[in-house]
Amino acid sequence: MHVPDGFINAPTSAVTGVVAAGAIAVSLRGARRELDERTAPLAGLVAAFIFAVQMLNFPVAAGTSGHLLGGALAAILVGPFTGILCVSVVLLMQGILFADGGLTALGVNITNMAVVTTVVAYAVFRGLLKVLPRTPRSVTAASFVAALLSVPAAALAFTLMYAVGGTTDVAIGKVATAMVGVHVLIGIGEATITALTVGAVIAVRPDLVYGARGLQQKLRLRVNGELVDVPPAEGARPAPVAARTSRRTLWATGLVTSLVLAGFVSFYASSSPDGLEKVAADKGIDKKAEEHAVSDSPLADYGVKDVTDARLSGGLAGVIGVGVTVVAGSTVFWAVRRRQSTDVSPTTVENV
Repeated sequence: MHVPDGFINAPTSAVTGVVAAGAIAVSLRGARRELDERTAPLAGLVAAFIFAVQMLNFPVAAGTSGHLLGGALAAILVGPFTGILCVSVVLLMQGILFADGGLTALGVNITNMAVVTTVVAYAVFRGLLKVLPRTPRSVTAASFVAALLSVPAAALAFTLMYAVGGTTDVAIGKVATAMVGVHVLIGIGEATITALTVGAVIAVRPDLVYGARGLQQKLRLRVNGELVDVPPAEGARPAPVAARTSRRTLWATGLVTSLVLAGFVSFYASSSPDGLEKVAADKGIDKKAEEHAVSDSPLADYGVKDVTDARLSGGLAGVIGVGVTVVAGSTVFWAVRRRQSTDVSPTTVENV
């Protein structure tokens, strides 16, 4: 759903730019409460993983593909404020280095793909956890539903923006129907990727998953060959779910996975246009699309300039993208975490 330059007029793009800037400013403050010495490194990795998986377009209908947006995944893993920053970092890297998503449309893309998806997904996720038991299965199931609903919500947000500032005369009702319809299908893929990833991290380090904080497990004993739940003693709390791997191992595994996905698996991704591209072509939204300002970038269109082998070119671009994103994201979150530490003055500590 990377909106190119020329789809939305300048005034509307400027307004969404202000909205996006405000959301990022609020998120920078909110992320200070979400990040600690354990989760700050994970946030940079989440941004890199989202970049990598966004390169993996999957088919959803005849001649149409989709890819992860990542707002739900980021919000559940590292928190909603940090999640907005994660996706924003990805969009910034894609727009500047890879000519993916217009620069004048950066505010539109951050508002749609970072803010709307994260806010909707986390609101749904928290709402579901209020009525579901605090178990790993419930967190995974809630992440599936939250991710599923976040994608058509972003599609609807784009439609509303286009209704206000679209550059072509198109029947908005038809655009809304087409956008929401195809992005419901894309949402199924988003939900599957999100649930599998959240479930995998919970299985090894539930304490690092923001949406799983407070997750507990029941004690079980084997009686006559069968596992039986042990009721907790009066006033006692169930034991917290134990970690099964170190943070360093998790981080290294996540980085290697991201590099493999972007550097190798991405070559086999669907080449069909994504949901927005397909709708834009069918409905005439793309009539005034403009060439990207950095279309001559050495990494434009996810390939390395002057490297003739398509597989090698795309793989190198993917690896470079993951590397740049993890460095940029880690720098941002390290700075946010450091700012949080410096905000705690000796006087404040004494008063507490």
